Amino acid sequence: MFSIRNMAETDGEEIEDLPPSAKLVFKVLEYDGPLTQKQIVQESMLSARTVRYALERLEEIGRVDEDIYFADARQSLYRLEEPVAADGSGVDESPKKDACCVE
Repeated sequence: MFSIRNMAETDGEEIEDLPPSAKLVFKVLEYDGPLTQKQIVQESMLSARTVRYALERLEEIGRVDEDIYFADARQSLYRLEEPVAADGSGVDESPKKDACCVE
């Protein structure tokens, strides 16, 4: 039976809460950039069905964006969404230099 408690638990879902296959797909996209589903299957060595499910889960939590793949319009191109801070601004993930090391 579905309850409000179950719905609330999935609303705050993050990468840590996803299955290992979704985490692997996330890492493949993080390292190799925008890829088609077929390319993700080749890179991750997961089945096509598993990759589809992982992409669905990542899209549900807003971590993956699906675009048109112009080389072959029958396929989609998947990329990671840019992280957004709580105030709505983009998060700068560049490494910070130590104050002692700044020239």
